Amino acid sequence: MSPAEGPLGPTGGAASTAGPASTGEAANTAGRTRTDPDAWPATPARSAGGATTTDRTGTTDRTGATERADGAGTDTGTGTGAGAGAGAGYGEALFEPWKPGEGERIDLGSLAYDRFTRARLRALGAGPGTRCLDIGAGTGTISRWLATEAGVDEVLAVDRDVRFLEPHAGGALRTLAADVTAPGFAPGRFDLVHARFVLMHLPEHRRVAARLCELLNPGGHLVLGDAVDLTTAAPPDTPYRLAMRAMWQALRSTIGTDISWTPEYPRLLRDLGLVEVGGEIQVPELTTGSPIGAFWLETWERTREAMLATGLVDAALLAEAAESITSGTVADLSPGLVTTWGRRP
Repeated sequence: MSPAEGPLGPTGGAASTAGPASTGEAANTAGRTRTDPDAWPATPARSAGGATTTDRTGTTDRTGATERADGAGTDTGTGTGAGAGAGAGYGEALFEPWKPGEGERIDLGSLAYDRFTRARLRALGAGPGTRCLDIGAGTGTISRWLATEAGVDEVLAVDRDVRFLEPHAGGALRTLAADVTAPGFAPGRFDLVHARFVLMHLPEHRRVAARLCELLNPGGHLVLGDAVDLTTAAPPDTPYRLAMRAMWQALRSTIGTDISWTPEYPRLLRDLGLVEVGGEIQVPELTTGSPIGAFWLETWERTREAMLATGLVDAALLAEAAESITSGTVADLSPGLVTTWGRRP
């Protein structure tokens, strides 16, 4: 489907040649192949951050550099996390990894947010001599960076579905198909545990955060990152703000996503016994041709029916919101990335 044909209106959900095109990809949807988000040119394309983390519990059968969990099936999880307002999680009711373009959508989010995450992981000592766990690794942009540029000794990239990770496995990078919410999730101990866009999709986020703390070596760091809404609660009700409000409601009702508590991350980590707790919010620029603009267009496209079902928007308003992004007339903030970290004593 070309941008002009997309159900969101003139802009559609895909990037156009005048809009975001992903890392070195052609901006049109036809014949697009995903390339490394680390080297995106001035215009990005359709891919998105986040990831999906859930696993199959049981014994681990290692095949090459990829580990798979056997046994008890899968829990609801998400591309990033999991959760389930309506009994189905991320990657099941929405954002199914097997659908065309999902890897590219994930990469767009990575293009928007990776620079913030990398800077924080660097500041916390990610480098030679460290063993890392990347939860909800998605297409592996952070895991690959840890294994190559950061030069960590080992990184285990965990996701519910590892199809985007497996091509990169080898050397310092291993993969594990696993559900972080499963009682048997025990991949070992690490110096750095990172989870981005995971817990916001999990109703049991506090329990999972506590479990991740247990996976830290003494002195190790837990780094959690999730979305924070900066615009939808206040007027004016622009098309963009109404579309984002409908999206968050749709995600909550379908897969259980809840970002209302993410500003409480620092207190959560403090309550879990971590020390040297810190937090920050980073907001990518929402401009014409920006990765985050393309990401939201793709995300609205994939959640379109659920957004319309909320009654907060109609097709015409969605088209207006999309046009405001592609034309550069939007004058609002994108959701930010709230990142919190703490050290195990």
